[in-house]
Amino acid sequence: MQDREILDAFKEPKQRELAFRELVVTYQERVYWHVRKMVIIHDDADDVTQEVFIKVYKNLDTFRESSQLFTWIYRIATNEAINHLKKKQRKHAQSLEDVQYELENHLSSGHHFTGDEIQLKLQKALLKLPEKQRLVFNMKYFDDLKYDQISEITGTSVGALKASYHLAVKKLEEYLKEN
Repeated sequence: MQDREILDAFKEPKQRELAFRELVVTYQERVYWHVRKMVIIHDDADDVTQEVFIKVYKNLDTFRESSQLFTWIYRIATNEAINHLKKKQRKHAQSLEDVQYELENHLSSGHHFTGDEIQLKLQKALLKLPEKQRLVFNMKYFDDLKYDQISEITGTSVGALKASYHLAVKKLEEYLKEN
């Protein structure tokens, strides 16, 4: 089903569940990996992804279609992942550096991480970036999104996104050279 068909079917009470299942099948993997790159831990990514689709289900009737369905879902996923990290930081009364250190340790010991040593270095370097730069880098580099799409998702100007991406690349290059 295309987005339009999913949205139309969701409006029909008898087709609502089927339409939502189709939406989940269409977007779940992309949402999971988008969230996973931010929260790192598999179980957390699963939880956040589930929360994303609960919010999507509850709010799909209010989707105004001023953006693509994918963009709207990614915006929800991005906000949920950021909120999850902030809650984790508050819950454990940790500084941002402590949370990053914990995520970095989990990266190297996590059985869900299947990358090689270079990939592990890149992921550790990404954790050193400020949240916004990491988010922009992930969406541009890994998700191959255009700046216009990232702008819709984050509510940030294209110029600011380009600057964030450029700074992220420079910081990653420095980290990788030093480590």
